[in-house]
Amino acid sequence: MLLWCAVNDPSTSKSVKNLAVLQETVVSCRLCPRLVAYREEVARTKRAAYRNWNYWGRPVPSLGEVDARLLVVGLAPAAHGGNRTGRIFTGDRSADFLFSSLHRAGFASQPTSHSKDDGLRLIDCYITAPVHCAPPDNKPLPVEFETCRRYLRRELQLLAGLRAVVALGRIAWDQYLRARREVGQPIPKPLPKFGHLSESALDDGILLVGSYHPSQQNTQTGKLTPDMLDRVFARVRDFLATH
Repeated sequence: MLLWCAVNDPSTSKSVKNLAVLQETVVSCRLCPRLVAYREEVARTKRAAYRNWNYWGRPVPSLGEVDARLLVVGLAPAAHGGNRTGRIFTGDRSADFLFSSLHRAGFASQPTSHSKDDGLRLIDCYITAPVHCAPPDNKPLPVEFETCRRYLRRELQLLAGLRAVVALGRIAWDQYLRARREVGQPIPKPLPKFGHLSESALDDGILLVGSYHPSQQNTQTGKLTPDMLDRVFARVRDFLATH
């Protein structure tokens, strides 16, 4: 877990502490029996290519700066990615696809994300997910979204400097808007529809931008290309430059 803070004032220091406590709560969570059983089974049995790894096998905390202006919302950790390495979007092809784009846009210190000790640092960016445990078939159940969204709600309350949100997929888009509503943040009516490069200017000044998720299913079929993802983060970078 990395919590970076560039602002040296008491309110920010308190937010850093509160966010650190939240991530400790995430890591110790056992509220969803199906997810607990699956993540621990994967950690025991492993994949042959990673048989020498000591799998994380726990909920995967969020990553980034407490005073970040950009929030990236994914779906859930991959069984042999984040569930293996212990860091969100780390250790698989989806991770490198995402971080290559973040790096080109200036939001990450390097274009790859292989392990917790690889030196990666996010820049003005925070990455989270509506579900923090690896789910079977990459498909959390509705009750698991409902249970885990408590952590996303708390993050929205603590990340006071947010100006832009990138939702990686329709589910991330919907879960972010639900979390906003549940903490009393304004949401548009009717709700904005998800699409790649779709935008919604929210009433509190935050720009919500949609992107296809960088899953192998999307990247290997060409549904999502590097140029398409670069356009998403370039749009956010340009927005932040003027807001």
